Amino acid sequence: MPFPVRLRPGSAAAVALGATIVLSGCGAGADSASDGSVTLGFVNGDTSEFAMCLQKAVRTTAKAAGVKVYLANSKMDPGKELSNIEDMISRNVDALIVQTVNVDALEGDIAKAGSANVPIFLTSVATDEVDGILGAAVVDLKKLGALDAGWIKKDAGGKPVDVGIVAGAPGAASDLMVAGFTAALPANAKVVANQPGMFNPVEAQSVAENMIQAHPGLDYAFVANEEMAFAVRKAFDEAGAKDVRIVTENGTDKGLEAVKDGRFSATVANSPQVIGETAVRNTVARLDDEKKADKIARIPLALITKENLDEAPQYCAP
Repeated sequence: MPFPVRLRPGSAAAVALGATIVLSGCGAGADSASDGSVTLGFVNGDTSEFAMCLQKAVRTTAKAAGVKVYLANSKMDPGKELSNIEDMISRNVDALIVQTVNVDALEGDIAKAGSANVPIFLTSVATDEVDGILGAAVVDLKKLGALDAGWIKKDAGGKPVDVGIVAGAPGAASDLMVAGFTAALPANAKVVANQPGMFNPVEAQSVAENMIQAHPGLDYAFVANEEMAFAVRKAFDEAGAKDVRIVTENGTDKGLEAVKDGRFSATVANSPQVIGETAVRNTVARLDDEKKADKIARIPLALITKENLDEAPQYCAP
């Protein structure tokens, strides 16, 4: 069943007037209904650089639009995600924007919000059945992985090569990226190791140290984000494996610099700034009138190498 669109009387006018933004974690903040403004709840999935840039984009775009927003972070815990959503419902928000920890957790999230007539707008991923959501700003994570695999295919030139994977945390983003990556690898590329780095540089470095020890002939590594990729690069270099080529994703300023100087061979630019801006704008638009914005917004991706560094979008607002 679709969510009924719920908007407080006078809230569209309040957007134009510019209400004060409210920032909070799970447990503090004033009653969002007190001034009749549009109020959103943003439930973030973790504390990675991507997630923090996404949060910054949500916050600044909301402020510019005169929208009040409460913030919470689930810290990669599906149970915490559900409790954060319950907390946001208790704040009487007009809609929720959710960067989920795990796609499997969304069914419970949507059911909980739906029972309170609070619509959900998703970031990065969407459910297979979209009738139950207000909308989504979607990144094709399988395509993201496939873009990195395509670079390896071209670079390997048909020669047999060994590939290692340092994934993120099991669930949602990482699983989709890895699935897209492995499906797009050519037949001459063999995946010899696939371990989660938990989106944690310390864990990723340990995984990479073990990987290069077990597979000293490794040719390529796919790493699920740049934060981990820097740690993986360090582990490989310290093991004397400076020739292992790393492909990754994000497109941060530091990541682009690493592509420029050769520490990374390629990165897929996936801008949380664009995702966050799109999420707020489309949520507010669809609350007012579902015809004002596409239900599913597709976020563009770009494979960035030394040859096209100038094509990378801004990753994070200053």
